[in-house]
Amino acid sequence: MLIAGLSGGSGKTLVALGIARAFSDNGLLVQTFKKGPDYVDAQWLSVASRSVTTNLDPFLFSSEVLKNVFWHRATGCDLALIEGNRGLYDGKDVFGTYSSAELAKFLQCPVLVVTDCTKVTRTMAAIILGLQVFDRDVDIRGIILNQTAGKRHQTILQRSIEQYTDVPVLGVLPRMDNNPIPERRMGLVSDFELDNDPLMGITFFVRQNIDLDSCLQVAQKAPVQEHVITPILKGSKVSQTVKIGVASDASLWFYYRENLEALSHAGAELIDFSLVQSMALPEDIDALYLGGGFPEIVASKLAANTALHQSIAQAINQGLPVYAESGGLVYLSTSLEEADETFPMVGIFPLTTKIFPKPQGHGYMESVVANPNPFFPLKTTLCGHEFHYSRSLDIEVIPSFVFQIKRGKGMTTGWDGILIKNCLASYIHTHALSLPQWAENFVAAAQLYQSYRKGGLPCPDIRL
Repeated sequence: MLIAGLSGGSGKTLVALGIARAFSDNGLLVQTFKKGPDYVDAQWLSVASRSVTTNLDPFLFSSEVLKNVFWHRATGCDLALIEGNRGLYDGKDVFGTYSSAELAKFLQCPVLVVTDCTKVTRTMAAIILGLQVFDRDVDIRGIILNQTAGKRHQTILQRSIEQYTDVPVLGVLPRMDNNPIPERRMGLVSDFELDNDPLMGITFFVRQNIDLDSCLQVAQKAPVQEHVITPILKGSKVSQTVKIGVASDASLWFYYRENLEALSHAGAELIDFSLVQSMALPEDIDALYLGGGFPEIVASKLAANTALHQSIAQAINQGLPVYAESGGLVYLSTSLEEADETFPMVGIFPLTTKIFPKPQGHGYMESVVANPNPFFPLKTTLCGHEFHYSRSLDIEVIPSFVFQIKRGKGMTTGWDGILIKNCLASYIHTHALSLPQWAENFVAAAQLYQSYRKGGLPCPDIRL
């Protein structure tokens, strides 16, 4: 089943987390999914369900790939639970393209809608009727009322919906005194940043206020489907021949599961390390993957680890292939500025990056590869997304860029992606299932670097 909302902030994430953990605690094998490109909610869903969450994004990959990924992950599980994004019918245009509703129809998935009931009673029945008639192919099976004020408020809401609609109310959630998972500018804080586990309280709250048996019956009544499941990654798995370091800690942790699997499938052994705690790059690595994240929350610790800065800079100067996304770009810049403080970073790129109060880029991106680089052939179209509050203050020092933007903000008007030696950094987050050559080219670059490293020589610039 898919858990949707009337809008962002309706409470669907809290409901999805509580339901996932409750059913997992009950002994069910729960596979969670996040509709859209979001990393933060997906990470929390993974923690709640005790499974690795997969993102389902019809913009990032084709319909057939999306369906195959869904069934590949869901088969063998007791419950496939999808958290939607934004409002149920919100998409990239007036037709709702890529919306949660379109995903639900495509997967023939029943929908539960979480509604924020602040300062509304009978009108909620009209809203629910509107949801039903707006697209009758969307299978809305239940409503969960959130942010209710008290017994009288709850009673009027529930009776109004029962009087005017045929959609059952499966949960009535009172207002919570405190948000169990604090929020900041990019959504929920990550589980890396909390000392306590908020899921125990969330699960208790859900058990007390949601009819979980009825929710499970909704999922069990989803129509039977037949689908031939094929491997997510094409071709035979290659024996591991190179080592790729993957930064993984509170600073950088935005990685799609399939991106890491694709690198492994192409022949890479992935070596996790910490930008905060590791004093040097892992021994004998042949490439480096720096995902997105929140480098600003541990900026002082990143700045203090000058030993790792030197290790990374030395390796890049020797030709180490590096692929960096968003937070990785910030980390490789000269400095990071936030709240009138400046923190020195690695200094590969001569840029000062500043964190702003409002997003500097947010949404889907489309770019075309305009200059040679180690990872993508010329004229390759990249479909991805960006979500960053940072921006480089001195972008004019960059003589050329790798990606020409067709949609999105990037690093500067019309352009994204900077390259020094074999180190490429940009604001775009890409998905391996839409760019199968990315992992293969990444590993090929690592293999070339490895051959020069073993010969004691710097690796030349790799250009496709």
